[in-house]
Amino acid sequence: MSNDFIRSKIDQQIREGLDQRTIQTRFPPEPNGYLHIGHAKAICLNFGIAREYGGRCNLRFDDTNPEKESSEYVDAIMEDVRWLGFEWGEKIFYTSDYFDFLYECAQKLILAGKAYVDSQSQEIIREQRGTLTRPGQNSPYRDRSPEENLDIFRRMRAGGFPDGLHVLRAKIDMASPNVVMRDPVLYRIRKAPHHRSGESWPIYPMYDFSHCISDSLEKVTHSLCSLEFENNRELYDWLLTTLGLFPSKQTEFARLNLKGAVLSKRRLIHLVREKHVSGWDDPRLPTLRGLRRRGYTPESIREFCARIGVARADSQVDYGLLEFCIREHLNRVAPRLMAVLNPLKITLTNYPRDQVEWFDLPLDPEDPSKGSRQVPFTRELFIEREDFMETPSPKFFRLAPGREARLRYAYYITCRELLRDEQGEIRELVCEYDPASRGGNSPDGRKVKGTLHWVSAPKAIRAEARLYDRLFTRDDPEDMPEGKTFLDALNPDSLRVIEALAEPALAGYGSDSRVQFERLGYFRVDQDSRPDRPVFNRIVGLRDTWAKISGKKPEFEKI
Repeated sequence: MSNDFIRSKIDQQIREGLDQRTIQTRFPPEPNGYLHIGHAKAICLNFGIAREYGGRCNLRFDDTNPEKESSEYVDAIMEDVRWLGFEWGEKIFYTSDYFDFLYECAQKLILAGKAYVDSQSQEIIREQRGTLTRPGQNSPYRDRSPEENLDIFRRMRAGGFPDGLHVLRAKIDMASPNVVMRDPVLYRIRKAPHHRSGESWPIYPMYDFSHCISDSLEKVTHSLCSLEFENNRELYDWLLTTLGLFPSKQTEFARLNLKGAVLSKRRLIHLVREKHVSGWDDPRLPTLRGLRRRGYTPESIREFCARIGVARADSQVDYGLLEFCIREHLNRVAPRLMAVLNPLKITLTNYPRDQVEWFDLPLDPEDPSKGSRQVPFTRELFIEREDFMETPSPKFFRLAPGREARLRYAYYITCRELLRDEQGEIRELVCEYDPASRGGNSPDGRKVKGTLHWVSAPKAIRAEARLYDRLFTRDDPEDMPEGKTFLDALNPDSLRVIEALAEPALAGYGSDSRVQFERLGYFRVDQDSRPDRPVFNRIVGLRDTWAKISGKKPEFEKI
């Protein structure tokens, strides 16, 4: 169990007598978009605490903004929470289930002189609220009688007014140092159909009003939310105390800020709608849909959330930590295969023309129990073009003219001749193999430093490889020079699509399978794959090449 300040607080409460079986949390997304990696942190925290202490966590949709919400988002959120490995029990909760009770609470505040109907515009109300250095001023409608307020509010409920004509405000203190407490709006008129209640409600509660009451109705003991709601806690407590409801308690924690990504829903919507990405499941996005399609596993995301921990202070997390977690998981579970992304043909002149030799190769060299696969070896092969250099540098130990190299698990080969195309580019290497070195070992004990992966030319599967990289070139795409926007930080090389060649065993792996292509990285078979045209996405390289490019050490090395 992680030792963060929230769990430490709960442990102290248990020592003071709290029955841990009564611990109740909730994950309360608004169904107005798809979840991203920042939501994963909140999911793991809320469901994790309930699981660890034997309590309960509700999944509740705070659906009070009908113009931006839909059942599509509800279904997607449920699927993503389950994919991460969490369950919420038999019932799903919705704030819209409490609309009648919320309406009654509003009437109770009006009759107690704690709320009033304001008939000013939104702009005037905002101006009258004041600033951190200037107190607010009372609305001219603040002293309406409870009877008049109740009459107008009931007519608002009946649909008797157009949008924006009236709002219901709490009557607290316009001189409060906390701007949130300066008569906040509780209800507004919105004649928009709701994805669950249809057109039965022409007024909708504001989030600050509905959220705390929903928590209270569900007996939430620990209302965990991000730090941006810290100033709202005073209103949270005021409403529950004034209404005499179950005293749920709000605790704030720092939200996830991921370097090299944008987590703003508004920014993500812009990227999707303006087609800078292919959709909400684009593998370059930090949405859970995107990460899932890229090939990230639930285990790796849960591990990432555990490693970043829960703190009170805002901080930025290096993207490299997320990549580290998926590497660590896939290194344990992904089978090893061979593929070539930038092929260069070689012909072994002393190998029989029509012979096909099958090697039984392990799916994991460190764990024979995971089994093996059959890999064909033929006279004509493909290697990576980067594994050959005509004029090798001093530290280049792979194939070169006259030099010997090892084909992984197969034979030693020596390059004897180069064949060029009409433009003078090398199109083929003429090589010889050493029959005595079968298995990649020489009986005379000679050593070679270069080991190359390869595929059989006549037996290889042709596949589409989507080589994804980070979407942005800056750690903070929001912090741009004057005159620039986050779009100017888009990485033009965040996706390259190439034709690759893979060993025949790849055909046995269906959509959502993850494999390690030796020396190249981890890949996922994409949902676009067809039997005659496999498609695989690069999840992550075998090493943090981004840190090498940027010249910075990944932040996770310090954790």
